[in-house]
Amino acid sequence: MKIILITGGAGFVGSNTAIHFAKKGWSVHLIDNLSRKGTKNNLVNLKKNIKFKFYKVDVSNFNLTSNIIKKLRPNLLIHCAGQVAVTTSVLNPRMDLNSNIMGTFNVLESIRFFSKKTKLINMSTNKVYGNIFNRKITSNQKRYSFLGKVKNVDENCPLDFYSPYGCSKGTADQYVRDYSRIYGLDTVVLRMSCIYGNMQFGIEDHGWVTWMTILSYFGKKIKIFGDGKQVRDLLFIDDLVKLFFKLSKSKKSVNKIYNVGGGNKNSLSIIELLELLKDKLNKEVAYKKYSWRSGDQKIYISNNSKIKKEHNWSPNIGVSEGLDHVITWVNKNETEIKKILRI
Repeated sequence: MKIILITGGAGFVGSNTAIHFAKKGWSVHLIDNLSRKGTKNNLVNLKKNIKFKFYKVDVSNFNLTSNIIKKLRPNLLIHCAGQVAVTTSVLNPRMDLNSNIMGTFNVLESIRFFSKKTKLINMSTNKVYGNIFNRKITSNQKRYSFLGKVKNVDENCPLDFYSPYGCSKGTADQYVRDYSRIYGLDTVVLRMSCIYGNMQFGIEDHGWVTWMTILSYFGKKIKIFGDGKQVRDLLFIDDLVKLFFKLSKSKKSVNKIYNVGGGNKNSLSIIELLELLKDKLNKEVAYKKYSWRSGDQKIYISNNSKIKKEHNWSPNIGVSEGLDHVITWVNKNETEIKKILRI
């Protein structure tokens, strides 16, 4: 039986990934320090659905992390653990550094010393591209867009680590890349755009699509930072998990970096999302605008051409269908969600 180890395994991405791989017959192992809202709840729900082994460990602890990897020697390690919010990184850059840089470094060193045949998939971010300074943008009443024929961002975009979060994730991104070159590790870096879906207990500065969906569902006022015309491409969690499984079987992905997201067809501004939610929920969506936040990109849309060409992967679930899934999940878990997010 193949073994998968997921760091941040009780989180949104980790939980969905655990279910998928367990149903495919893998032995599932999860590492998580349970610091994020909803993680304890996710563990309870996972126990109702699949078999797995859980380790309450913070990956910034090398000894504990390395002992687990040494013992398991997993076929696949998906590294989802880390600090995930730009605003949090600005308030506490040291914690951000320890979580994202040292945590990733510890995972890499553990694989290098004790499990060199393990394939590592590292969750990186579009924030490594910063404000995409080499591209000009324009806007209309509802959204920003790139000027010119090219309407998205590929892997050749210059790196520009912006905010402590961008610096820590970008550093980890490059460490993973270089450990493949220098030490021969089997690594893949996925530079993600916005992921959303079921079991995501979003907050204002991370998981904003699900967060705004939840607030709209309960009739709560939403905070918009900036003018609301910021655009991202949205990827439903099921499509990402299916990509993980594709990569787990591939021998063509060693030392590869891919931009991964919903692409142009699944791009929305905040204003457009709220309009869509208004129609789907058949109710007014209340919001108030606040000042721009440091490090917020006006627009980012993934170019998925490389991952599609090399692995025949592209998103299957459009934004409208994905939001329907989220609304259904919220409807089925109203009490739980209100309690966890204190709505």
